[in-house]
Parts: sequence; C-alpha cells; structure tokens
Amino acid sequence: MEAKIRSYLAHWTVAVPIVAIAALVLTWGRDLPSPVVVVVALLLGGAVLAAVHHAEVVAHKVGEPFGSLVLAVAVTIIEVALIVTLMISGGEKTQSLARDTVFAAVMITCNGLLGISLLVGALRRHVAVFNAEGTGGAFATVATIATLSLVLPSFTTSRPGPQFSPAQLAFAAVASIALWGLFVTVQTRRHRDYFLPITTSGKVIDAEDHLEPPTKRDALISVGLLLVALVAVVGLAKGVSPSIESAVQNVGLPNGVVGVVIALLVLLPETIAAVRAAARDRIQTSLNLAIGSAMASIGLTIPAIALAMIWLPGPLLLGLGGTQMVLLALTVVVGTLTIVPGRANVLQGGVHLALLAAFLFLAASP
Repeated sequence: MEAKIRSYLAHWTVAVPIVAIAALVLTWGRDLPSPVVVVVALLLGGAVLAAVHHAEVVAHKVGEPFGSLVLAVAVTIIEVALIVTLMISGGEKTQSLARDTVFAAVMITCNGLLGISLLVGALRRHVAVFNAEGTGGAFATVATIATLSLVLPSFTTSRPGPQFSPAQLAFAAVASIALWGLFVTVQTRRHRDYFLPITTSGKVIDAEDHLEPPTKRDALISVGLLLVALVAVVGLAKGVSPSIESAVQNVGLPNGVVGVVIALLVLLPETIAAVRAAARDRIQTSLNLAIGSAMASIGLTIPAIALAMIWLPGPLLLGLGGTQMVLLALTVVVGTLTIVPGRANVLQGGVHLALLAAFLFLAASP
C-alpha cells in the first residue's frame, strides 16, 4: 500500500499541484526577484496542465456534456478570482479589467478555440462535423449575454461613461446567470443528445468506446487534485501579476492587454482539451468547451463581479468601445454562418483564427 502511494505521488500530475501549493505558501505576499518569478511562472504552467489532466479524468467519469461543464466552471473560478484580486489592489487602472478580461475570453473562445478545433478536425478528416442544433443554441445564448453585459452599457444614460447603474447591473447579472442556468438544463437534461460528440461518419458517441472509465476512487482523487491545482493557479497568478503589469507598462502597451493575458492564461486548459478532442474526431466536445467557456465566462463572471462591487471601490466600466463592438458583431455573424450547416472545413477555421489575430493585434495597437 505504501509503495502504491509513493508511485502515485511520483506522477507529475500529482506532484506538480503539491509543489505549486508549497511555492504559493512560501511566496505569498512577498516581492519576488526575477529568478523566482520565472520559477513561479513555470510552476503556474505546470499547475494549469495538471488541472487539465484531472478535469479530463473527471470529465471521462461523468461523460459528455457534463465533462465540458466541469472544466468550464473550473476555469471561470480562476478568472473571477484573478479579476477580483487585481481589482482590489489595482485602483483606477483596473476599473475596466472585468470588461477587458471577459471580452478577451469571448474572442479567444469563439474565435481561437472554435477556429483551431475546426482547423485540426478538418485537416485530419477533411471536414469537421458537429450538431448545429445544440451548438447554435449555445452560440445564440453567448451572443445575447455578451450584448446585454458588454454592449448595452455603452448606450445607457443613467450613468456617465460605459457603465450600468446599480439596478441595470443587477438586471444584467440576473439575466446572465438565468440564461446560463437555462443552457445547462438544456445541455444536461432536456436535450443532452444535441451536445454529444458526432464522428465524421455520423456516429453519435455517448461514451469513450476505447477507454475504460476511471474508478470512483480515482475520480474523487482527481477532484481533490483539481481543486488543489486551481488554488495554486489563482495564488501563483496573483503573485506574478505585478510582473505582468510592469512588463505591459514597460513596453508601452495599453492596460487592456493585462485582461488579454489573464484570459489567455486561464483558457490554456480549455485550449489543450479542445485540441485533444478535435484530434480524436470529437469536434462537438471541442465546441462544447469553446462556447461553454464563453458562456460561463460571461454568465458567471459578470454576476460574481456585480456582487463583488458591493465592497469594491470605484465604478465598474463594462461597455465596449467602437472597435471592440465591430469585432464582436463580426464574430457573431461569422460564427452563425459557421455553425448553421453543422459541417466546416479549413476555411471556416482559418477565418475564425484571423479574427482572433485581429483582436490580439488591435488590443496591443488600438
């Protein structure tokens, strides 16, 4: 028994979260020199990869589409924690951090994850096949929540600037979480079959045919290690965030780039999992991860930030600028045209990746 425990602890997906937590305890609240920042950043990346592994173990145990929800909610927890901690310590320059991070998450998931998943699937099998009914409904929900939360604040007149009044913010928060809850109900209960993977031959896959599901004990261990890895990611990311902010300022980039960096960091697990699923001809799983993450990022993050504003100082700037609105509108139009047929090739994947590249370029050079 003791040898088995040692063997289990020797596995990197177990060892890295434990080492990362130890590093978090040793570095919490301290000014870190550059060599230590590099080590912490490496441990942060390792903890993210370990979180991916354990989330996939849990996802395999519970099956689709519940598995995609596990990773989406886990990533959203990281995102909310990072935004709140940075807003507490950042002052006026972080008033738009929630908007920048959530918008970046939407663009990365609906263009980056979706595009690379379609590209990988189409390159391997000439065409990527998915269920247009489930994916289309999910994408419509993302477009609605994004418009309510990120576009309308630029046009309301109750408060100066791109912000909601308290009543408007409460409405947007309730509407966002209600739509997210309705989507989860549809995805996991009433129309679960709309979100199951479909192979290029048209076969619906309700379980992984070639892999034995993990035991209940292994799944519970992965749940615990997933939580440990998530705590490590949040804590270590907070530790290196001053270095990220300083680097952004030193090279003369806009403050909004910090939100892009946060979104890229927290969405790394989703990206890896989506690419792996696409390579196994599970395009629907990849799209569940991409669009589900976008929905969770808005539907859960905005209500959480709205609640946090009870004690956070300063206004919450949510409204997008003109350039960002154009990119969001183009993403919605292109995404709709991509999803409606239920089939995509390398062209659609390339178009979405081009939109992501445009977003990243304009974020750095507005």
